[in-house]
Amino acid sequence: MLLKNTKIVNPKNNFEDITDIRIENGIIEEIQKNITPKNNEEVIDLTGKITIPGLVDMHCHLREPGYNSKETIKTGILSAIDGGYSAICPMANINPVNDNSATLNYVISRAKEVSDIGFYPICAVTKGLMGEKIVNVSELIANGAAAFSDDGRPVENMHLLREALKYINSHNSIIISHSEDSSLANSGVINEGEISTKLGLKGIPSITESLAVARELEVVRSINGRYHFAHISTKRSVELIRQAKKEGLNVTAETAPHYFSLTQDDMVDYDAKYKVNPPLRTKEDKKAIIEGLKDGTIDVIATDHAPHTVHEKQLPIQNAPMGIAGFETALGITLTYLVHTGELTLMEAVRKLTLAPADILKLENQGSIEVGKEANLTIIDLNEKWIVDASKFKSKCRISPFNGKELKGKVKMTIIKGKIHIIG
Repeated sequence: MLLKNTKIVNPKNNFEDITDIRIENGIIEEIQKNITPKNNEEVIDLTGKITIPGLVDMHCHLREPGYNSKETIKTGILSAIDGGYSAICPMANINPVNDNSATLNYVISRAKEVSDIGFYPICAVTKGLMGEKIVNVSELIANGAAAFSDDGRPVENMHLLREALKYINSHNSIIISHSEDSSLANSGVINEGEISTKLGLKGIPSITESLAVARELEVVRSINGRYHFAHISTKRSVELIRQAKKEGLNVTAETAPHYFSLTQDDMVDYDAKYKVNPPLRTKEDKKAIIEGLKDGTIDVIATDHAPHTVHEKQLPIQNAPMGIAGFETALGITLTYLVHTGELTLMEAVRKLTLAPADILKLENQGSIEVGKEANLTIIDLNEKWIVDASKFKSKCRISPFNGKELKGKVKMTIIKGKIHIIG
């Protein structure tokens, strides 16, 4: 096929220009202006559209096996494709836990039945996510583990974390941290503050995250390790990571779209569609997250797509699980709240959604637009306005705090290994 007259935004080489892209057998063959079509070549005119590398989500949850009523690998992948993702990295908190080669091979094979999407599972750091015994790292890497995380639970034994970090780094892989002090979280429901007091709900103080970030940074420092912080949500965490980077620590960090677009003030009642972990924080925290994105302290925007059933999310907020659907709104939220507001350039935002996660996880054929590489691309209309309708999500989780909100910027096509998926 031949993509004509598209504006390419490619952070790999900071290329931004209107040109053509020829794709043959799923591979990018040519990137030039005014390419002459061949006989029988499908020509797609993308005038007014922008082509970026396929989005890469280094943090999501697909729930299969074990919790198929919440999401399956199939529904999760279809949801990701609708969101513009050409690569996803599902976390290990399924049942059985993805801590062994049998489970790892199962989820990879199930994904292949659905799509050619880049599918890079994150395996557990500890057996059963119990924080007691380190998994067989070498065996899991040999079978396709992209990284290691006990996400959903913190690794709170610092001796074990230090040993795991040494072991995993020695295999040229990385730990993705769920930084939380569970004793401080203490089964809280939302952020500790004015709103939790007003609603009479048990709060989760911001120190729950920043204290864990601080002690984990000291572990990283002690062995000169490589480490990634997931779903950063507080001002103090951003400050700690910023200082660590200035000191030369090899750390990276991500946040999720809801932390730079929503705050605890959006939770004016007991609606569990706003219940996430970490919780939505204050306006000051939100501002700090945006500043962290702007100055490079936060490298990545990841969805933390964490689906649950409608029934579960409609329970009283004290009993409802934490997590929301994220795939199908992530790009629109990023463009609306960061690019169109002038907080980030389009190139900067695209980097955090594509190249940065691909580089951190060393994902070949993802994160860039290059001749000779797989054609993994996302076509967007930067200025199209649309209303989020969660009832139409491909995900089984059809509850979203963004339902009914207007976003500006929409995915029009997702191309995976040269195969086009037209998005509604």
